[in-house]
Amino acid sequence: MNIKQAKQEILNTLKAYLARDGLGNYLIPSVRQRPVLLMGPPGIGKTQIMEQAAAEAGVGLVAYTITHHTRQSAVGLPFIEKRIYGSEEFSVTEYTMSEILASVYRLMERTGLREGILFLDEINCVSETLAPMMLQFLQCKTFGNQRLPEGWLIAAAGNPPEYNRSVREFDVVTLDRVKRMDITADFAVWKEYAVRKGVHGAVVSYLDIKKDNFYRVETAVDGLQFATARGWEDLGELIRAYEDLGLRVDREVVGQYIQMPRIAKDFANYLELYYKYQRTYHVEDILRGTWQRITMLELREAPFDEKLSVLGLILSRLHESARDTRLQDALVTALHAALLEFKEKIQDADPAAVLAQLVFQRQEKLKQAREAGRLEREARDLGQREINALEGYGSRLRRENPADAMEAVRGWFREEVEKRKSLGTETGGMFDNAFRFLEEAFGDSQEMVMFVTEITAGYDTSWFVENFGCSAYFRHNRELLFDDVRRRIREEITAVQAEKTEEEDNG
Repeated sequence: MNIKQAKQEILNTLKAYLARDGLGNYLIPSVRQRPVLLMGPPGIGKTQIMEQAAAEAGVGLVAYTITHHTRQSAVGLPFIEKRIYGSEEFSVTEYTMSEILASVYRLMERTGLREGILFLDEINCVSETLAPMMLQFLQCKTFGNQRLPEGWLIAAAGNPPEYNRSVREFDVVTLDRVKRMDITADFAVWKEYAVRKGVHGAVVSYLDIKKDNFYRVETAVDGLQFATARGWEDLGELIRAYEDLGLRVDREVVGQYIQMPRIAKDFANYLELYYKYQRTYHVEDILRGTWQRITMLELREAPFDEKLSVLGLILSRLHESARDTRLQDALVTALHAALLEFKEKIQDADPAAVLAQLVFQRQEKLKQAREAGRLEREARDLGQREINALEGYGSRLRRENPADAMEAVRGWFREEVEKRKSLGTETGGMFDNAFRFLEEAFGDSQEMVMFVTEITAGYDTSWFVENFGCSAYFRHNRELLFDDVRRRIREEITAVQAEKTEEEDNG
């Protein structure tokens, strides 16, 4: 299965394991709640989906890379305890609490979350001394004489032997006690994630053209060479940072992330072309509606790969602008909820103090999510922007001391609403100009079909069209749907005719 399907199955497993009957007991007893075992190539996103699953399910997450642990840190340290069996006293070895289990209890204490995921990465690469303990944990959910609390899903991940020479094979006894999922690389699924996360457009458009370079692991004379999903995502982050700092990403830099020289060289060359197309086609002018006719004519006559790159540049900017609008919309929604709360509480209280309390509550919520291991960047940034806005309202209240605090705060809030409206108008104009330019350049060609399809598939662009509209998109999308219906009808007619011909031949 691909990584998206694996994430959904983890969510389904959590839902099943945490479901309770009418008496409050778990529907599936703890002894029958098998650990999830993800097996797949390195750098494919196994850790990320655990973070996403924990956030979506609203549970805690404790994650460990198990190769970093010794038997002592995983199991605990031994100590001698006196026990009486029958009428005789014996010295018995006990163990202090496992560092891993202690982390679970600490998270429960700090956050109040009683349920969660304990994720153990590289489970089949443990040391020889730790291996028996890890197998015991997967089979019995215990380290030594201490058990994992109820309500916690054990999720483990490992790499198949072809990717790691130090892996250990699991025996049948262990495999018969886990819920195994084999994960494979899937570019289409990763692309959906990458666009949502804002991975640099050069990475996404390059891999769109060279899909075979998305995930490769090969053994060469000089050793193992590889390009992984994690490498591409991290490289995209670096490219964006280098651009902000005015630094250049060359072949050597690319090779530090994409450790397959042939692909690293190919992408470095593509990145130079990507920047060249950015300058040659003046993408910002296109989106402002001020392009030169020669630009459109050049694109019309360009090679197909060049057309795809320019489409990628345009789509990347539309994704960015649509994302900015969506995030501003989310901020307005969050602030609106906060101001409703503010309105209820200021009747007999100091307005600035009420705002301070709202800020404190949101800071605690962010802190809890961070400690629970489920705070993603977008949620963190949105939470911080909401806190900053509320702190700003409080500062202005104390500084200006208006007669009507609610009306003053409502006016400041309207500034955020206007910003949302402005961003929506600006982004809508970019969509309209992009469609006009591409209609002039391509008409109803396959390039336009690809453009409309990418807008539909993109999380932020589809959100924008749904919430703000785009007449050109709806027009082209209807045409695509009509063409698809006609194609299916033709296929059905052809199938019926073939079946009739076969019957006549047999008759």
